[in-house]
Amino acid sequence: MESRTVSPVFVGRAPECAALDEGLAAADAGLPQAVLIGGEAGVGKTRLVEEFLRRAEAAGAVTAVGACVEVGADGLPFAPVSTILRALYRRLGEELTRAAAGFGGELARLLPELGEPSAAVGAARDVEVRGRLFELTGRLLEALARERALALVIEDLHWSDTSTRELLGYLFRSLQSGRVMLVATYRSDDIHRRHPLRPFLAELDRLRTVRRFELARFTRDEVRSQLAGIRGSRPPEDLLDDVYQRSDGNAFFVEELAGISTDCGSGGITDSVRDLLLVRVEALPETAQRVVRLVARGGSQVEYGLLRAVAGLCEDDLIAALRAAVGAGVLLAQDDGTYRFRHALAREAVDDDLLPGERSRLSRRYAEALEADPALVPPDGRAARLATFWYHAHDPVKALPAVVGAASRARGQHAYAEQLQLLERALELWDAVPLEVRQSLRVAEDADSYPLCDCPDEALGLLDMLAAMTLAARYAGVPERGLSLAKRALRALDGLGHPLRAAWFWVEKSRFVRNLGRGSGREELDTAQELLRGIDASPVHARVLTEAALWGAVFAPGPDSLAVAGRAVVLARTVGDRIAELNALLSRGGLLIESGRGEEGLHDLRTVAEQAVASDLVGVFTRSHINLQSLLESMGRSEESLVVAEEGLALAYHYGLPDTKAWLQGNRSDALFSLGRWDEAEEAARSARRSGQMPVTQALAAQRLARLALARGDLAVAEEEITTLRGLHRLHNGAAAQYAHPVAEYRIALAAHQGRILDARRLWAEAVSTGLGEGTGAYTWPMVAAAAEAESAARGVPAALPGQAEALAALRDYAAGLRRDYPVWEAYAALVEAELRRAEGAGGAAEWAAVAGMFDGLGRPFELARVHQRWAEALLAEGERERAGEVLVRAHEGATALGAGLLVAETGQLARRARLPLTREESTPAAGDGAESFGLTRRERDVLTLVAAGRSNRQIAEELFISPKTASVHVSNILAKLEVSGRGEAAALAHRLGIVGAEPVAPAG
Repeated sequence: MESRTVSPVFVGRAPECAALDEGLAAADAGLPQAVLIGGEAGVGKTRLVEEFLRRAEAAGAVTAVGACVEVGADGLPFAPVSTILRALYRRLGEELTRAAAGFGGELARLLPELGEPSAAVGAARDVEVRGRLFELTGRLLEALARERALALVIEDLHWSDTSTRELLGYLFRSLQSGRVMLVATYRSDDIHRRHPLRPFLAELDRLRTVRRFELARFTRDEVRSQLAGIRGSRPPEDLLDDVYQRSDGNAFFVEELAGISTDCGSGGITDSVRDLLLVRVEALPETAQRVVRLVARGGSQVEYGLLRAVAGLCEDDLIAALRAAVGAGVLLAQDDGTYRFRHALAREAVDDDLLPGERSRLSRRYAEALEADPALVPPDGRAARLATFWYHAHDPVKALPAVVGAASRARGQHAYAEQLQLLERALELWDAVPLEVRQSLRVAEDADSYPLCDCPDEALGLLDMLAAMTLAARYAGVPERGLSLAKRALRALDGLGHPLRAAWFWVEKSRFVRNLGRGSGREELDTAQELLRGIDASPVHARVLTEAALWGAVFAPGPDSLAVAGRAVVLARTVGDRIAELNALLSRGGLLIESGRGEEGLHDLRTVAEQAVASDLVGVFTRSHINLQSLLESMGRSEESLVVAEEGLALAYHYGLPDTKAWLQGNRSDALFSLGRWDEAEEAARSARRSGQMPVTQALAAQRLARLALARGDLAVAEEEITTLRGLHRLHNGAAAQYAHPVAEYRIALAAHQGRILDARRLWAEAVSTGLGEGTGAYTWPMVAAAAEAESAARGVPAALPGQAEALAALRDYAAGLRRDYPVWEAYAALVEAELRRAEGAGGAAEWAAVAGMFDGLGRPFELARVHQRWAEALLAEGERERAGEVLVRAHEGATALGAGLLVAETGQLARRARLPLTREESTPAAGDGAESFGLTRRERDVLTLVAAGRSNRQIAEELFISPKTASVHVSNILAKLEVSGRGEAAALAHRLGIVGAEPVAPAG
């Protein structure tokens, strides 16, 4: 006889229902939505989403639910996502198959119904194929949501595996179109300070597209309504008081207490929550209790066939037991033929109540049943569940192969965090297993270039395990653990005489050291190369030398690195490693361009890009188009860079590589910025931010947005983005010139714009004293130009004068050592020298005219407008007012067209100081302001501003292009009109009345 303990009336939650309905309406309008619902166990999260899904279905949406399972911690990745996709497949059938056409093999890792998982495309690196899996999942959901809204729910996020969280995080960030609503629930009382979900929630809180709320417990009135629904009548006040007091408003406890009070009478149990949860189970027949305990040990849900194989009951007795448990509200029968507890708290209580020996015995029965008939469970979870059962059965001989098999399965799904967790468990079991069992395992058979164990050496078998774990740690994004594993392997290798394996681990250590920002990794690479000296060439040699070439291209571009890259190309060809050869060619091509041999370098890069596309070499493509695009921009060939970007973006979309897309969009932003297409540059940078998954791509997006904010004059935004990118650079190694020099450039420019000239000088000195290579034209010349411009701005500022001569000399010496092989680099060199001469009070109009001529035609409108402003100023100083007016108009029009706010202000101020007209209307002082009340003219306001800034009459004359005598006359008139006795009193009055500061005249710099 079924006992009703769930209220048929949905109680309360009006604000939460409204928020969910609003989200669904927005999603139905084409704006993807995400909602996170937290609350303590039993508070009513599941009931809330069930009611929401019922309304969503009534509104025409397609719904699906997936739940995270506790076994996820042992390596069952993507379980809720797979469940949702399977539900959509059952509902939509051929429509889903058509939507997945062309990439069903990749999605088969999540939805086996689509066929056999495909191999990695074109030898793509694992981390790239993982990104492709994420991208294709999002693309599938967007395709399915074109015709109707999708309302997808993931429950119990507190049990989620790392891979599921990473996939959800990607979907929350990247879904930009489609009628998709994602809802996730989690237990807030389980999220302790070190719980892995806590940082994930904090990250999502920063996304404007994600809404999060917590469910509160029921009030007394709501408990009354819930009890009335359960009982079918209004509850007596004494029952309400008892239930409300003992449940404290927790909806699940209200249900349990209502059922107990109805069946057993008040006071039939203790106050222990555990006993409260167990009392309903203890009221079942003995056979039903046994089955309930079996279900508790089987995990979050158990298939009927598996339960039948484990229970040892005839089918009639099993069905009778299940009917009793379902009728009592202990278990729920699912549509897919599985059984689960009505509430996870009850399952935990039953499992905790088992004796230790009972747990291991039941786990063994599950493992034996599953081993005898693997078809009892779906294939996607089979390996992980078998590994979990054998592990908890405390049978190391059986558990180790099962755990290694589950790790291999996790790697096949690109769930590297779960692979690493499983291999950690295998390492724990290793010493408890006989040698012959360990020797039968091949845990590193697909490790990148790793020389596999080829002899029955116990130590080498452990090293194979450590190699697989090291790669899993790298791909899972846990470099700290990876570094620890690499160090452990190197200690184990000490004295064994296996240089190939040692060199392999030294390369891995180099990567981790770089990624953790603990060094450049150079020493580790040198050690690896030294170990291989005198040994016949092998794939490990090619890998080590190719990695050294890549290191040189990033950290030390120059002749030595170019020679290393050349040797890497030859060696890779010798050992027949085509992928290593192409990667070495990319490094060589970039280094040739940096050394001034542009056409040779471009030939290498274009050759690799063509081969990558022709042969679907995804792992090579992720570098080829990015490098070609970036280096074309570095040479000043921005239009060609955009052409490569378009091809690269189309391929990144085809391959489903979000981080590669982020790199390409970031480089595209560079080219668009150079060409003056700033709105497009901003959108490209924001697209890179949305797509990027790695700290380096996120940092580069912030870098581009900081540059735009500085150019536009939005210093607050620039400062915020600079802070962001510096923090992100600390998460990987941001010490290479291509990262460090732009950061220094923007910090220098920000300090100069804020008047902090000494800080700007210090920042430049720090940037060039850290031991970095001189860098490249694209990254280093703009930094030097920013430092020179800051010194130029210090002209006439007394606080900046100490040490300026030394600073200018150091800048000039540093610039002399930079290459000038391409017109854009040569133009920057001329710009730097002109700024330095301006800081010294030297140079003139002819010099600025020459710089303008060098930038003219290079497709650099911002630099050209800046140079025109300087040129106009120099012409004014030489008395060429008519020519100065023409040049200044060009500068102002260029700055205005770009939206370069600070440069617009500077050209406007220069025009006012010189009494030159511009094409725009000039602003006039507001009526009734302090200046007008004292009868000051516009020119006298300009003079008063400079007086308040502490300028002498001679300095005023220089800045306003008037004679010192005229400046003196203006100062005398000002003192008389303000009725003050001296310059200091005039300055104080001007500040107090707001006469100065509203339209500040730019200082001489």
